Amino acid sequence: MRAGLLIIGCAALLRLSTAQLHDVVTDVVTDIEYVTYDSEDVIVYVNDANQPVSTTTVYKGLVPHTPAPTPSNPPAPPAESPSNTPAPPPESPSTPPAPPSKSPSSPLVAPKPKPSTPAPAPSPVSQPTEAMAPAPSPNPSQNPSPEESGSGGPGFSSAVAYTPYNADQSCKSASQVAADFQKISGYEVVRLYGTDCNQISNVIAATHSSVKLLLGIFDINSLQSEVQIISSAVNGDWSLVNSISVGNELVNTGQASASQVVAAIGTAKAALKAAGYNGPIATVDTMMAMKNNIELCTASDFCAINCHAFFDGNTLPEDAGQFVQNWVKQISEAAGGKTTIVTESGWPHQGDPNNKAIPSPENQAAAIASLKAAFGGGSNLVMYNSYNDLWKSDSADTFGSVFLAMS
Repeated sequence: MRAGLLIIGCAALLRLSTAQLHDVVTDVVTDIEYVTYDSEDVIVYVNDANQPVSTTTVYKGLVPHTPAPTPSNPPAPPAESPSNTPAPPPESPSTPPAPPSKSPSSPLVAPKPKPSTPAPAPSPVSQPTEAMAPAPSPNPSQNPSPEESGSGGPGFSSAVAYTPYNADQSCKSASQVAADFQKISGYEVVRLYGTDCNQISNVIAATHSSVKLLLGIFDINSLQSEVQIISSAVNGDWSLVNSISVGNELVNTGQASASQVVAAIGTAKAALKAAGYNGPIATVDTMMAMKNNIELCTASDFCAINCHAFFDGNTLPEDAGQFVQNWVKQISEAAGGKTTIVTESGWPHQGDPNNKAIPSPENQAAAIASLKAAFGGGSNLVMYNSYNDLWKSDSADTFGSVFLAMS
């Protein structure tokens, strides 16, 4: 899921999404600033009639990484709080992967993936100075271990998305990551999108193993190498892992077919089991792509969707929670009652209007309050995002949005 930056208020919840391909409007848009956490950019694709068709999250290209050893001692109990968590891209030295995608309009359903002209490369968007949301107040809740979670889903009381990139798309150092987490501590789960930049080891060290990680395999064409990186980073301590995602909005962006993603899930499960991991595994996609390709959910241990009310265009910020909750119910029902986790949601604090959806700090606060109310304070909801993603690029489909999850 990387284009315009979206910032969601952690003061209300948390943040992080990757949609791409589809017909794109080439209109120039102005930069928008939301107050959320830095994460991936969300790109909304529209047809010739300027109607939203799909969304995508743009992540930073993977940068060569050197996995650092992680402590083998058992992690401290996860920090508890009432917010939620999205991430990184495939391993490429410079170009960042598409950030987590942002959900398009509510009733719209993404068609089955088909060849389409890729969206033009977005130009870097200038973002406001980096801002971060304070950690949410603790909200006790027992986070089940991977073995306990099974097909019922990972389960958590608060989560936020995090990406380890500087404004120039270079990797943040271990000390920079540590500094980031001094300001966003307090979440039970942190969502990462990939394995580049030594991010897993750096986050584990920065949090002193006090949080669970929703890890991500960004490039399904490099499954074995990404599994090896994950295995080396956790150093045998799989209790640090809440769950693992395989791909982010790959069907929605047209990067892979549903059957290819389903096959990748099976391959990843076998490789991770061989490495010692027995917890939940799922692919992440937009709510529309998931509903249109429900096999993505049935092949996973739980359903995982990126869902942003802002990209619906007809939903007001105070109705964001109900909008997302309605999609959760639709997906779970389509999957025979399987648990659905929202792996990205929020509202931009800055950017261009999307019909009735207006970016502003006030609307962001209202949307996050609505999301918290609809999800019991942030349960099974990853807030997007922990910091302004200054490294992301903007396009005509992102509305110049900047997300930051405020608590």
